[in-house]
Amino acid sequence: MKTVKISIDSYTKIQNFTRIVNDYHNDFDLVQGRYVINAKSTMGILSLDISKPIDLNIRDAGSQLKEILTTLEPFIVDEESEA
Repeated sequence: MKTVKISIDSYTKIQNFTRIVNDYHNDFDLVQGRYVINAKSTMGILSLDISKPIDLNIRDAGSQLKEILTTLEPFIVDEESEA
């Protein structure tokens, strides 16, 4: 699993972000406090405080991880950890 901090602080950014992650078969979770949301769900994302950076967990990316990170680069504010 790879975790990065992302910023999706507008509805347009949320639309673009969900369009991108839905192109992949991987699981993407957004974690904010005790909430874990499916990153492919626009409605789920809207339940979070989007004014602050959110942790994105990318699961089972394997050889696609570099491609995914490159595609999501406009949203990434800080790479955090790799587990």
